[in-house]
Amino acid sequence: MNITLELAKQLVAEQFPEWASLEVRHVKKSGHDNRTFRLGETMSLRLPSHQAYAAAVEKESTWLPVLASQLELPITTPVAKGEPSELYPLPWSINNWLEGETLQDGSIDLPQFAIDLAQFIRQLQSIDATDGPVAGAHSFYRGGDLAVYQQETEEALKQLEGVVDTERCSHIFAEALRSKWTKPPVWFHGDIASGNLLVRQQRLAAVIDFGTSGVGDPACDLVIAWTFFDKENRLIFKEHVQMDKATWQRAKGWALWKALITYQAEEQAVRDLARHTLTAILSE
Repeated sequence: MNITLELAKQLVAEQFPEWASLEVRHVKKSGHDNRTFRLGETMSLRLPSHQAYAAAVEKESTWLPVLASQLELPITTPVAKGEPSELYPLPWSINNWLEGETLQDGSIDLPQFAIDLAQFIRQLQSIDATDGPVAGAHSFYRGGDLAVYQQETEEALKQLEGVVDTERCSHIFAEALRSKWTKPPVWFHGDIASGNLLVRQQRLAAVIDFGTSGVGDPACDLVIAWTFFDKENRLIFKEHVQMDKATWQRAKGWALWKALITYQAEEQAVRDLARHTLTAILSE
């Protein structure tokens, strides 16, 4: 969808005239699933870029206040919900603005960050998941059964024959499929990635974008172990997040699936991340 700064301004003026005088401006990283704009000094606009991402608006409106009240770290919280209109056909949201820079290597104390992130994930999992949104299409099946992506992974492996070590990749993925989460469902974020983690003064400061969140298997929240951490800090993260071996193997499967399907992506940054992730997985 063609989501422009002018459209964002028009939506605010149309549905929230009390904020029409506030400046709407671009942010450094607008996002993929949603386009984000700054609204004044304390709020942000979040507009789904496709119908597939629209279900997250209602989910976040309902559940983020619940999660925020029980988490030590600040997270995105809704201020108001915009409705579909002739200007824009999907629901959208106005949220609080959280200060910080998106995570990047060199911007943080890595060992401490590994501990802080593990503690956030454990605290998220400790929140009562009763009646929470069960993993499914709204979370793109994160938090659900990795087998949903088995066929896609196998097709990617066929395309990458002779390019990557497909035999080892197949073995790792098969290992990931051998277990299921058999404990009660827990809360998961669904997209613990650099762009959704804010840093201030070299520490984890906030977590944003809960669009793929839900309740289910938390393995998907461990993927950052291979997408971002080096070997030393991966071990620190693993020690403090305190998940069992089978969950760790499923997490590796989630990381492998994404790396394989994006290994030949058009966007250079996406390809680079896929190749970094695959190297980290195969180096273990």
